[in-house]
Amino acid sequence: MKRLLLLASIGVPCVAMASEPGSIELTHSAYGLIAVIIFGLAYMLVIAEEYLHLSKSKPVLVVAGGIWLMLGWVYSQQGLAVEAQVAFNHNLLEYAQLLLFLLVAMTYINALEERGLFNALKVYLENKGLSLRGLFWVTGVLAFAISSFANNLTTAMLMCAIVMNVAAHDRKFIALACVNIVVAANAGGTFSPFGDITTLMIWQSGKVQFAEFFVLILPAIVNFVVPAVILSFFINNTAIVASHEVTLPMKRGAKRIFVMFLLTIATAVICHSLFGMPPVLGMMFGLSYLKFTGYYLRQSLPSSLDKKRQKATEQNDLQALERLGNVVPFDVFSNIARAEWDTLMFFYGIVMAVGGLGFMGYLHLVSEAVYVNWEPTYANIAVGLMSAIVDNIPVVFAVLAMNPMMDVNQWLLVALTAGVGGSLLSIGSAAGVALMGQTKGIYSFGYHLKWSWAIGLGYVASIVTHLVLNGV
Repeated sequence: MKRLLLLASIGVPCVAMASEPGSIELTHSAYGLIAVIIFGLAYMLVIAEEYLHLSKSKPVLVVAGGIWLMLGWVYSQQGLAVEAQVAFNHNLLEYAQLLLFLLVAMTYINALEERGLFNALKVYLENKGLSLRGLFWVTGVLAFAISSFANNLTTAMLMCAIVMNVAAHDRKFIALACVNIVVAANAGGTFSPFGDITTLMIWQSGKVQFAEFFVLILPAIVNFVVPAVILSFFINNTAIVASHEVTLPMKRGAKRIFVMFLLTIATAVICHSLFGMPPVLGMMFGLSYLKFTGYYLRQSLPSSLDKKRQKATEQNDLQALERLGNVVPFDVFSNIARAEWDTLMFFYGIVMAVGGLGFMGYLHLVSEAVYVNWEPTYANIAVGLMSAIVDNIPVVFAVLAMNPMMDVNQWLLVALTAGVGGSLLSIGSAAGVALMGQTKGIYSFGYHLKWSWAIGLGYVASIVTHLVLNGV
């Protein structure tokens, strides 16, 4: 699931050792069988979350702990406890980068929401006279475009926040728009090394040069547009009903925080592209921008209030005076606390569980069987289908580790299918998982599954487009 999402980033260099099989063969052992069974059961509980009302983090935390306890027992009995510890620490490092990256992104989103930026955007879109169908296309196109150079997880979360603010009472539209946003964000990340972790891995391995990725632009557009056109027919083309509530202006500092967010994303890109460091370094560096901005807002608040209070008094603006009396100072830690912690814990469970299965040898076993028995084109299409269920980063790493004899267009096909294949299921990408948590059940696994046929048509159409334009 988009390494779960380190995909969330513009490219956190994943720790390759985490997916390498250990020295003890466990794929045909009782331990391996138990691990696969409990992993499957945990995923079934995740899928049934909306019916069981059991948070998705609980079953995956259990299965992650169970798999690594079994690995610890087996390896300690053979005097190889250190090898298991090293593998666990590699996976934990991947999650630590993921956790910190997402925590910064979620903090910025929460801060922008608290400062009223999304509410202001909602009012702007209402005043523009957009219909629901227009909003559907605007958020989809923005998700596609932004995720090509930023990270698709954060992009999807931003677009979802806009949809939920503008169409707060239309649950059907929110769910449809979220499906569209997930597909658009995943598609937009396929034609740039900074759009997805897997494209970064392929680029770093030297299989595809930087500029060669851009031939995937048209297949990516096809992948987004085909299901979007189908879904748009199921949206009422009615104008967005303007709210008659009194709209409060954005709170002080909203624009500054938005600029800091853009600078944070730019810093994450620069950290990797110029200095070869993980983008999480840039994100944590960017958190300091927010903290210093918050410090400035708090320190300058009294003088700012005095000036506004004097102006409101002179103009006899009673509503402005009332708003000034209810001003709450900006607190960065309250925004950190509002992060989707269940989603972050879910990511931990998936990263560690999939890493454990990879250490047992299952991911390498599956990948080897596919490339030995199938033609590269069919095998690479299967990579995309697997990425809808299993984290695509260890799958792609397994392909890179095997190093099958393929030309550049086949490696581009891997980049395309691994990137967009996760859209087939809501749990197949970081964006889908995050939006399920963000919408609190409105957009769900079951609802996304209803439209998998349309998304599948886009998946097939994008592959055909690539094969026709770029060859095999």
